[in-house]
Amino acid sequence: MATLNKVMLIGNLGKDPEVRYLEGGTAIAKFPLATKEVFTDKNGQKNEHTDWHHIVMWKNLAERAEKVLKKGKQIYVEGKIRSRSWEDKEGNTRYITEIIADNFIMLGKKEDAESETQSDS
Repeated sequence: MATLNKVMLIGNLGKDPEVRYLEGGTAIAKFPLATKEVFTDKNGQKNEHTDWHHIVMWKNLAERAEKVLKKGKQIYVEGKIRSRSWEDKEGNTRYITEIIADNFIMLGKKEDAESETQSDS
């Protein structure tokens, strides 16, 4: 039986990517991405709903993100969804759902789109 885990988002960065390097030198970048839905309710009122997504980028993609991505920039992100859990300092189980990015494309004005498709090789 085949399965598919594919996510495609267009949104705006909530803050600059936080990049750190693991012991072996592997880069990891994390940042929040906001997507907005605008809809009209049954009373004709326009409403907005914003979802925040936790984006994670690895290796070359993380290094490229550190150079070109800034808070507020609009990007297209493609990847897979992954949920994980851990135990915090107080012993509570915490959960998070993240988007593990495979590539991204800068969107917006031409001067903002300094890079084309950025893929992790």
